[in-house]
Amino acid sequence: MSEPNVSPELFFETANSYQKSAALKTAVELEIFTLIGEGATAQDLARRSGASQRGIRVLCDFLVIHGFLQKQADTYKNTADSAVFLNKTSPAYLGSAVEFLLSHELMSSFDHLTETVRKGTFISEGLIAPENPVWVTFARSMTALTASVADQLTKLTSVREDKTIRVLDIAAGHGMFGIAFARRYPKAQIYALDWQNVLQLAEENAEKAGVRERFHKIPGSAFDVELGTDCEVALITNFLHHFDRETCVQFLRRIYTALGPEGKAITLEFVPNDDRVTPKLAASFAMIMMAETPGGDAYTFRELERMHLDAGFSRCTLHQLQQSIQSAIVAEK
Repeated sequence: MSEPNVSPELFFETANSYQKSAALKTAVELEIFTLIGEGATAQDLARRSGASQRGIRVLCDFLVIHGFLQKQADTYKNTADSAVFLNKTSPAYLGSAVEFLLSHELMSSFDHLTETVRKGTFISEGLIAPENPVWVTFARSMTALTASVADQLTKLTSVREDKTIRVLDIAAGHGMFGIAFARRYPKAQIYALDWQNVLQLAEENAEKAGVRERFHKIPGSAFDVELGTDCEVALITNFLHHFDRETCVQFLRRIYTALGPEGKAITLEFVPNDDRVTPKLAASFAMIMMAETPGGDAYTFRELERMHLDAGFSRCTLHQLQQSIQSAIVAEK
């Protein structure tokens, strides 16, 4: 006798979820959300994109089914979310992130998930391998995601805007976090630390932003290079989650030493609640770290706070960010 109110729907949706990712990637590559504008038929979109009408119809219907588009008669329209985040004319466009999020380097890590779960660790260095070219892809494709968050981080310090300060940007990537501080603080000197191949792109972004003369590169490993001792702000964005707890504490001790007496460390992380299953996206990030790093995790605020305190910091505060699934932790000496 079958159980009442049960359904295999979740099983089939999950087993077939790769189809949704592939369809989204294809729609971004064909610029479907941008070409739709205020509304378009499959025939219109086929002509504008150079794709087949049959292909466009099936793709767009699939996107309707999964909440990315709306359909009225034969006309497709963007949902409110798609109009904001997937139309290239929007300042909040996120479509470029697909290049990194659905890259072969990231997706292939899940091919060995069963073995990884058995061992409790990824079978190689994964994302944290030195000079990993995937971080060039990250820096190139994730820039659009950072603008709003970067601006919010600049408001988490009590430094006067006219003060000359040194800002240490750890794992700078595209450089946009440090660049945001350079824009807000006209006398700020930015020291961007990352692998040499990544810093080339960060330097280009600093040039475009008009702050190249205050942008300094520190190529190498964040665990080895000289950091100085007089920074007012250390930015630790999307970094700690790649490592186990003891490695994080070891690294944070280096940051503590690099800061001046009034210095602050600003950490950007995916921070789940203590139950580790909410909020959904932040908590799910732990699985990504399981699949792609030897010992990384999505750490709760209590865990991050303990790491900072064990490294010497006196106080930590958690800050929820607007229009972001991440949170900021500000640590004081």
